[in-house]
Amino acid sequence: MAKSKSTLPRTITVAHSPDADDAFMFHALTNHKVDTGWLTIKHELCDIETLNQRAKTGELDVTAVSFHAYPYIADKYVITRAGASMGDRYGPIVVSREPMNPQDLDGKEVAIPGPLTSAALALRLYNPKVKPVPMGFDKVQHAVLEGKVPAGVIIHEGQVTYNDLKLFKVVDLGEWWFNKHELPLPLGCNVARRDLGKDVIAQFSKCFSASIKYALKNREEALDHALSYGRGLDRERARKFVGMYVNEYTVDIGRRGMESVKLFLKLGRQAGIVKAKAEPEWV
Repeated sequence: MAKSKSTLPRTITVAHSPDADDAFMFHALTNHKVDTGWLTIKHELCDIETLNQRAKTGELDVTAVSFHAYPYIADKYVITRAGASMGDRYGPIVVSREPMNPQDLDGKEVAIPGPLTSAALALRLYNPKVKPVPMGFDKVQHAVLEGKVPAGVIIHEGQVTYNDLKLFKVVDLGEWWFNKHELPLPLGCNVARRDLGKDVIAQFSKCFSASIKYALKNREEALDHALSYGRGLDRERARKFVGMYVNEYTVDIGRRGMESVKLFLKLGRQAGIVKAKAEPEWV
């Protein structure tokens, strides 16, 4: 009996950032701990803002993107229910070189890790009067330290290491979002290109979900893999960081997570920051 077209051997490219939390999630897929059946997955590592921009062209089969970027690529991609990064009462942190009150950000230049990052949208919703200065996420802390900008928004591992550089927290945007809306702050998600077809998307989603569950059941093993991408994190801080962003919302974003994403993008549109009108769509 001939195989159906949809279950013939297929290779797809999956792109994600080289962060400890992504490495933790993808450990089982990267190291063949879960059976992917007829689907072969090739991994590509790239920083999140570059992935946001590349997703606009539709060149990647599956990729991590910022929730902020999704409306601009919704014609090409759908969001997987697994793989969400949500900051539950924590998130990107605005830091300064000297102690600063949050209201002192008015009219100030603030470094952001790319214009389409969720951190950039959260900052502008928090304070519409700031002047965003886009740069690579790994340049933000040094720009603040060197006095090139009065403040900056740090993401990824910087959220647990900024104290090492003697930087001061001005505001935690995830904490602000929760206090205002009683919801987790939407940060990142994984999207699959629509033209892959339902069977390929479903097979990837099944395998990706299994990979996340495997990591959560085999934390130390997955943490070993994540540490190779930890950018200077020791084991305890890597464990803390991974625990922050691989949680119940990562296994399945759920109703509360979806509600927060929709509100986040709606407020972005109302503020004139998000120009695309497309609504988030999950599979």
